[in-house]
Amino acid sequence: MKLVPLGDRVVLKQLKAEETTKSGIVLPGQAQEKPQQAEVVAVGPGGMVDGKEVKMEVAVGDQVIYSKYAGTEVKLDGEEYIIVRQNDILAVVK
Repeated sequence: MKLVPLGDRVVLKQLKAEETTKSGIVLPGQAQEKPQQAEVVAVGPGGMVDGKEVKMEVAVGDQVIYSKYAGTEVKLDGEEYIIVRQNDILAVVK
């Protein structure tokens, strides 16, 4: 199966959480904070959204930082994805 986003939506695959702190302390699973950095897996077509022209500014493969509470989490074929609107993406990491 494949996720195909509509409108100005973007499918993200979250990067792995840090398992140890910078000082070397190993964190248990529930103490690991989910990173707000992800890789773009799929991009919607953009176009007219809510009466405004939307140009998609991210591309598949981009590393991005997104809003902490944004999006909808989806599990598909054992993989976890997050579907967000393009305006929930704060920055592209280069």
